[in-house]
Amino acid sequence: MKLYCGIGPNSYRVRIFMAEKGIDVPRVNVDLTKGEHKAPQFLELNSLGQIPVLVLDDGTVITESIAICRYLEALHPTPALFGSDAVSQGKVEMWNRRAEIEIFGTIGSIAQHSDPMFAERLVQFPAFAETQREAVPAKWAWLDREIADGRPFIAGDQYSVADITAAVAAWLGAFFGTDIPDALVNVHHWLDRVQKRPSWNA
Repeated sequence: MKLYCGIGPNSYRVRIFMAEKGIDVPRVNVDLTKGEHKAPQFLELNSLGQIPVLVLDDGTVITESIAICRYLEALHPTPALFGSDAVSQGKVEMWNRRAEIEIFGTIGSIAQHSDPMFAERLVQFPAFAETQREAVPAKWAWLDREIADGRPFIAGDQYSVADITAAVAAWLGAFFGTDIPDALVNVHHWLDRVQKRPSWNA
């Protein structure tokens, strides 16, 4: 098994997930700044030219960060990061999807429509990036209200992939100058809890 990864939030999500599981596989760094994700040999692995990519020992290729994480969860079910029973699995799925759409996606749109690295991939609308930037504080305020019940993690009592998604969104947001407002103490306490885990340094 081999993981092709590099800078960027989706590779980071997989690295954190693997660290939580104690999974260590050979990694191939794909340098996006040098265009290595557009090289013919890489496009043979992923025609979209995106990372991460997991190549299994039999040559099977799995792309997309959550798909990779689901595969790894099936191989290594503990600790359960997608939930351990029907109810927790449903809640983790719900919260991970919410985190992806409401926060990760909003911040990702800022990157896609303002960073020159994405210029060749899509038509950029800088004004859209700014509207998304303006929306970010409200997205975090929504999460702050949702976790005001005191639960330690987004989906409940157990750390999950939903925490990984939202925390990496915060990491990406800080890079693009959209820090979490200081007044959102519930989010800050949650994020501090997540960032103290050893996996954060993956």
